Amino acid sequence: MLDQNNHQGKFGADYIRVLASAAGLIWSQDDVDLDAVDLCLKLPGRTPRGFSPRIDVQVKTVRKLDVSDGLINYSRLSYAQFNKLAGTDFTVPRYLFVVHVPPSIALYADLSTYGLLLRHIGYYVSLSDQPPLPTSDPNRHIRVKIPLSNVLTAESLRSLVVGNVVLPIG
Repeated sequence: MLDQNNHQGKFGADYIRVLASAAGLIWSQDDVDLDAVDLCLKLPGRTPRGFSPRIDVQVKTVRKLDVSDGLINYSRLSYAQFNKLAGTDFTVPRYLFVVHVPPSIALYADLSTYGLLLRHIGYYVSLSDQPPLPTSDPNRHIRVKIPLSNVLTAESLRSLVVGNVVLPIG
């Protein structure tokens, strides 16, 4: 059985995979994590944005949200991780996804006659407007602010992939 931290991280990535599937996206994963990219999400085929647009994402999880003034204060991103997400010099847009998970693994999912419920909710932020930090010290962490309104849904996830072009799901 997985320890709680690995279980939590796997659930967060699987949460994103489920949303990607609901959005009609496909996902892939590099065989080695060198670029702080956990998942690549792509819409196959031609779109107004081009052929098979995609985004790269780093997925983090948290058991308790630190919220103030309509913003989530996520403070567990290392300088090195931040620098692999910040700035504009990426060919493929990059996002930080933070999935709020229950404190107990027994509460991650629930099944009823209405369907499967995944708990709790995911959020996203682009750090492209932030300059990389002068150091990549992996022992230092930075606080990233994520608007509570940046909720990950099938629709918002699809919108991130195709840019500002609105394509209906289904």
